[in-house]
This record gives sequence, C-alpha cells and structure tokens, in this order.
Amino acid sequence: MINITLKDGTSKQYPKGITVGEVAKDISRGLFRAAVAGKLDGETVDLMQPINNDVQLNILTFDDIEGKKAFWHTSSHIMAQAVQRLFPDIKLAIGPSIDNGFYYDFDTDRPFTPEDLEAIEAEMTKIVKEDLELERFEMPRQEAIDSMAEKGESYKIELIEDLPEDSVISFYRQGEFVDLCAGPHVSSTGKVKAFKLLSLAGAYWRGDEKNKMLQRIYGVAFPKKGQLDEYLNRLEEAKKRDHRKLGRELDLFSIHEEGPGFPFFHPKGMVIRNILEDFWRKEHVKRGYEEIKTPIILNQDLWVRSGHWDHYQENMYFTNIDDGDYAIKPMNCPGSMILYKRKMYSYRDLPLRIAELGLVHRHELSGALHGLMRVRCFTQDDAHIFMLPEHIKDEIVGVIDLVDYFYKQFGFNYHVELSTKPEKAMGSDEDWDLAISALKEALEEKNMEYIINEGDGAFYGPKIDFHLEDSIGRTWQCGTIQLDFQMPERFDLTYIGADGDKHRPVMIHRVVFGSIERFIGILIEHYAGAFPTWLAPVQVRFLSITDRSNQYIQKLAREFEDLGIRVETDLRNEKIGYKIREARLQRIPYMLIIGDKEVESQQIAVRSRDEGDLGLMEVEDFIDRIKKEIKQKGQ
Repeated sequence: MINITLKDGTSKQYPKGITVGEVAKDISRGLFRAAVAGKLDGETVDLMQPINNDVQLNILTFDDIEGKKAFWHTSSHIMAQAVQRLFPDIKLAIGPSIDNGFYYDFDTDRPFTPEDLEAIEAEMTKIVKEDLELERFEMPRQEAIDSMAEKGESYKIELIEDLPEDSVISFYRQGEFVDLCAGPHVSSTGKVKAFKLLSLAGAYWRGDEKNKMLQRIYGVAFPKKGQLDEYLNRLEEAKKRDHRKLGRELDLFSIHEEGPGFPFFHPKGMVIRNILEDFWRKEHVKRGYEEIKTPIILNQDLWVRSGHWDHYQENMYFTNIDDGDYAIKPMNCPGSMILYKRKMYSYRDLPLRIAELGLVHRHELSGALHGLMRVRCFTQDDAHIFMLPEHIKDEIVGVIDLVDYFYKQFGFNYHVELSTKPEKAMGSDEDWDLAISALKEALEEKNMEYIINEGDGAFYGPKIDFHLEDSIGRTWQCGTIQLDFQMPERFDLTYIGADGDKHRPVMIHRVVFGSIERFIGILIEHYAGAFPTWLAPVQVRFLSITDRSNQYIQKLAREFEDLGIRVETDLRNEKIGYKIREARLQRIPYMLIIGDKEVESQQIAVRSRDEGDLGLMEVEDFIDRIKKEIKQKGQ
C-alpha cells in the first residue's frame, strides 16, 4: 500500500499502481468527470499515470491552469488527427497548448482555406464522438527515428535527433493517430466537448525565418458548450477593444512603415504615459528607491560579462564605434552593475534600491509584432536591489506589496507563477535551489497561491511573474521579480561586511509595469479606451451651443487648467448633438455644455460619459466632484 496526500491535507492508503484517475473516481464521481490531469509532487501527469510511491496528489480540472494546458494539448492532437484524415500527405510539425487555446503547425503545399477549417471541425466532432482513449508509450531514440521515417515525418525526426542518444522517446496514440509528445493529456477525446478553429497564420519552423514557412491553425476548446459561447463573445468584445484600432481613433499612438515595431506616441498618448511614469516615480521614492539613467549603447565586453552575448545575442542589435563592437541594450541590468561598482559599499548601506525607466531594444521577427504589445523598443520600469542574504525575503515581500498596490490602482486581479531553472542557465544547482527556496518563502509568507512554471526562469535566476486579469478575463504577464546570484559574481560586486572583509551581495531584478508601452496597450483594451477620470488624456470637453457662450467657456477652461484639470474646448459652429456624439466617441469623461442659459446663470450643464445627463451644476460643485475622482484612482 502507498500513502497519497491530497491538496486539502487529507491522506489515504491505496494499492500500489493505482492511477490518478482511479483516485479521482474514489474521491467522487463528479470529480472524476471533471478531472483532466493530475499533479504528483508538483509534476503534471496524465490521469492514466500509475502511482507507485507515497506522494502529494492534486486532481486538476479545467479550472486549473495546468489542467487547461493538458486539455488544450489534447485538443491540438484531435485537430491534427482530423487534418491527417482529410489530408493524408500533410506533414506534422508541433502542436502545443498556448495561453488561450492551442495551435498546430503543418507542412503542406496546398494553403488551408476557411472552408477547410469547417471540414476539419466536422472531422474533429467525429473524433470526439469516437471517444478514443489516449495511450502513452515509449521507444528507444533510434527506434523512434525509424518509426517517424516510415511515416515521412521529417519534422518529428529533427526534434528527436536534438535529444541525447540515450533518450527514451514518448508518444501518444489515439485510434490510428500517433504523435511524438511528452504529454500530459486528458484520458480520451470524448472529454473535449466544445471547440472552435479560430484562424490561420504562417509560421516559420522553429520560429527561424531561414526555415520553411508552415501553416498554423489556431483553435480553442472547452468541456462545455456554454464556456465556448462565452469565450467567443469575449473574442468579439476583444475586437472592439483592440488597442491598435482605439489608438488611432483616440489619437494616442501610431506605428509607421519607416520604423516597424517602433511606436510613436502622440500628445494624448504622452499624457497617459507621463501620468504612469509620475505615479511610478512618486511611489518608488516613498519606498526608498533612487532613480538612475544608463546609456543606450555599451560595448561588447560588457554584454559578454553579463552573459547576454552568449544567452541573448539573437535578440540584440549591434553597431560599430571607433572600430569597436557595441550593442544597443536589450536590458538595463548591466548598466546598474557598473553604477554599483563605482564605489565600495558597507553592509550598513544595503539594501540599495536603484530604479530606471530605461529604453531597451530587442529584435523581434516582423510576424510577431503586434501594436504596443510586441514591439522592438520599449521602456522597462526596471529596478535592481543589492542586498545581504538575510535581506532576501523582506525585500521580495516589499516588491510583492508594491506590485499589489500598483495593480489595485487599475482594478486588476492577478495570479502568480514561480519559474524555475531553464535548460540554458548560469550558476550552480545549489545557488538555484537557494534562490527558488527564497522566492517560495516570500510567497508563502504573503499567503499567496502560486503555480510552478518549470524551466521558465531567466538564464541568471528564478523568477516570480504576475499575470494580471483584464476586464474581459484575459491575462497578461507584466510584473516580475527575479532573484540573481550570478550577476554579482560575474561583475565581481562586493561590500564590506561587519567583519571588515569583502562579501558578495545578492541581487533582485524587478519590474512592475513591465513595459510602459505594453502596459498602455493593456490599459487601452482593459478600459476599452474609456479611461477613468484620473488617467484620461482629456478629462473635460466644453461644448458651445452658440458663439455667445465662447467667452464664458474660455474663462472656465483657463480656471480648470489652473487647477490641473485637463480640458478641451469645442467652439465650432456645429449642432450640439454632433459635438456630443464626437465627445462620446473620444470617450471623454465629462462634457460641459454651455449655452445662453448657462452663461446667464454662471452654471454648467454636465453630461457624464458613464452616467449620462447630470443637469445643471454650480461650477464649484463640479470641480469638487472631478477633483475627488482624480484622487480616487482605482479605489
């Protein structure tokens, strides 16, 4: 017998070899029906996985992030099976789950059409009704290569050949369909009740533009049709909120063919940007940060020392100055190292918190660019904290509190992921284990639930990522906290300890907004362009009914501006209904409509974007109202 401890802390003995699914069924048939995967001592596995030792077991449903990944991964296999049934000569590439569904890449000389998607969906429906069991099996590496060669699956062979010679290769079978895959998957195709193929795209094999362009089909799937309907409704809402469309309409930013991926911010966009940056500066000063500015171009030696030359070179831009090689910075951290080394610190000086709104450049493939969400230059709200080992937990907790405070100002909820050591990483396992433990301790002190994201840490250290949720349920990764023992070593950073000897500081890299540009894009879509009053580029627009009210409007506009209220005046000889419609399209929080009656009474007629017509008001009463809204932020 073995002892299995469940998420709620209860334990029960089971026969050795019992599967995850059988445990779920023993707990309750309802849980078994909802279960899509399991988690054994932190590792996500199939429901078919046998359990042979004492373990901690979590039963995962579609409501769990890891459960969604397994569900969508299976959905991609169902789609690939349908495609192979309809187009037998097609070659399979890869088909992972992604943040909002799944995709599969195919090699075919015949372009897919919208009609093909309908046929593929119909075939997927048949596969779901067949309720095919997913079976995992393994082969030695060479046998796996020979098996894929028989099928003509050249992309699968390339993937296998990248693995060590002594590897055992895992596959999954469902009916006649077999695919190279590490899993995990749901137990049968019948679990995938509702799905939709969403779009077609081109994608280079392995993301390398030197490789062949493949055809990618994106899709999404759910256990229930109602969930799919809700998701498709959210997609329609997302189209209306597209920050690229709203950015044009609201005159916030633009991107031009003279600089693909390099955004231009317009005056109204700069208002939002400056508000965010001013808020950022104010809150960082309160928390003991000092602001710095480092150069945008630094020499090759620096980037070799930092590790970016070996680990990040394909994402960097380069130039030559005075016959020397230089790089345009993709990250701000090496500049902070140089500033730290300018003098010797004592243990009494630490922790040292230095922050920078630093412009960085990263090479992105043209096909990956997407408005402000994926650009080639952006401003990171970086900070680097240099500290003693005993400061680690308190400093991480302090950053968590700061991130939480910031996101609440915008009404965001969020979840947290802890990312561990990647395959290509600097430093010893001992350093990594110590760093990961420190991050876990800080999260547990804050009683924060978190997901382990294995192998997705930075090359120099593990990290905590904050995924915020917008108003229509989408998530965006923004804030991050990265604990780093490697950079201080590579740059030979030291401080004088209480014993008078030199010691090595520990370092935190962290951002709150992440990228200012991307955060603005997220805000545009979160608010659908209708920014709260405190953040709106224009807070009040005065609308004249006749020319006779112009002088009164201009007087009021000056008074409002003197009070720090952002105003516009519309004195055009147009009908008032037309002016109101335009102001509404611009999503301005307040319209103040001024005609003869208002001039005579020295009042204002107030129309709210959110509440409609508020009627006549005294000027001072309205000023009190809007000043309160400006102070409230996300409260």
